[in-house]
Amino acid sequence: MELQIVLAILGAAGVVSAFLFALKGLLDQIPDVIRSWRRVVDEARRSHSDHDPGPEGQGPPSAGIDRSR
Repeated sequence: MELQIVLAILGAAGVVSAFLFALKGLLDQIPDVIRSWRRVVDEARRSHSDHDPGPEGQGPPSAGIDRSR
């Protein structure tokens, strides 16, 4: 009976330890995910603002260049 209690305690401690190890690994990745997401959002905003017309209805600076020559 005492041996079963000891084994149950050791088993529970092992499960908790594995859970905490996995949780720590997940939490360590969160800052990298946030940095990557910010880069994606910044790039989307930058490319979106490059295609929008300016205040006088003009496109990006290269829109007036005649490249047919």
